[in-house]
Amino acid sequence: MQEILTVSEITKQIKHVVEENFSSVKIIGEISNFKAHISGHWYFTLKDGDAAINCTMWRGVNNYVFFTPQNGMKVIVTGRITVYPPRGSYQLDTRSMQPAGVGELQKAFEELKRKLHKEGLFDEEIKKDIPTFPQVIGIVTGSSTAALKDMLSVASRRYPLVKILIAPAKVQGDGAAGEIVKSIELLNKKKNVDVIIVSRGGGSLEDLWPFNEEIVARAIAKSKIPVISGVGHEVDFTIADFVADLRAPTPSAAMELATPNKDEIFGFISDFSYNSKNKILAFIENLRNEVTQNLDSYGFKNLISLLNNKKQLLDNYLFRIQTDISNLLSTNKNNLALYTRTINSNNINKILKKGFVLVEQDNNFIKRKEILNIEKTIMLKFYDGKVEINKNGKKD
Repeated sequence: MQEILTVSEITKQIKHVVEENFSSVKIIGEISNFKAHISGHWYFTLKDGDAAINCTMWRGVNNYVFFTPQNGMKVIVTGRITVYPPRGSYQLDTRSMQPAGVGELQKAFEELKRKLHKEGLFDEEIKKDIPTFPQVIGIVTGSSTAALKDMLSVASRRYPLVKILIAPAKVQGDGAAGEIVKSIELLNKKKNVDVIIVSRGGGSLEDLWPFNEEIVARAIAKSKIPVISGVGHEVDFTIADFVADLRAPTPSAAMELATPNKDEIFGFISDFSYNSKNKILAFIENLRNEVTQNLDSYGFKNLISLLNNKKQLLDNYLFRIQTDISNLLSTNKNNLALYTRTINSNNINKILKKGFVLVEQDNNFIKRKEILNIEKTIMLKFYDGKVEINKNGKKD
């Protein structure tokens, strides 16, 4: 009688057979449904025209992949086939990955280039100006490399005043793109860096690939500090070149673009000094000629006569002012005497002294006889006193 197995038992047997017979396989296929999980693991499907297989690549292992996989990229992977019992499915536990050829990398390069260009990351209007006289230059490149030595040599020769701040990073192989991004971000946290050079020497497309990674391109675009790219040789172009504010054909050329030439500065200072001296001397000579012409002119030769004429004119003005003031004072004095005599002539006491009398009734002066009321008390004011008269007789 045939043995009856449980699902778990048959799955376990299949798992043993599959994993024992496919412990190391190499597969070529096209990537689809690629997902870089937040945990760091990669999940994707490898397919061809007739079949597909699910794949995983664990964190730590995928650090050794020098490029970021893209959907549609054809790759060669190695690993082992495993069975996942909860779903009863098999998958490839991926141990390594490489492009199926240079054409696949070039395809990924062109796709990312089109994507970033469409987003506007290559637009000239967003490019930042490179400072003419930087005080501090930050360099992102490999430490102890020939490219770094060449750049330091160029900086020392052209502009020894500049300070160099090196943010070392891997520029080739697994994990290089991430280190380049961290170095760019580190330099952006510094307050005194004026320009950043991102560079490495020449190499194959695979060697230069970290500078074609999307994370590097976005880090350069995000940088608040101007970035010069100097990657590879003149014929090499990377995504970083298109995103950077300025592209240099080599690392040495990048440093030349970042620094002024001290010989040109000294030449400029020398020319400026010479030209300024000649301009100042010419200016002084023009002033000297102008002064000489003025001294020889008719006006300066008859300076005393001119001064005497002005003095005489001033005396005439002073005499006229004194005369006008004297006449004004005399007129005011005569008017004052006239007003004084008029006031004195109308003095009431003097008038009473001449024998005139003031008649008052009800505290009012009586100027006409028709307003005098003989029934009321009358007050007579003489020079020497007052007399009150009522209808009954005299009363002092």
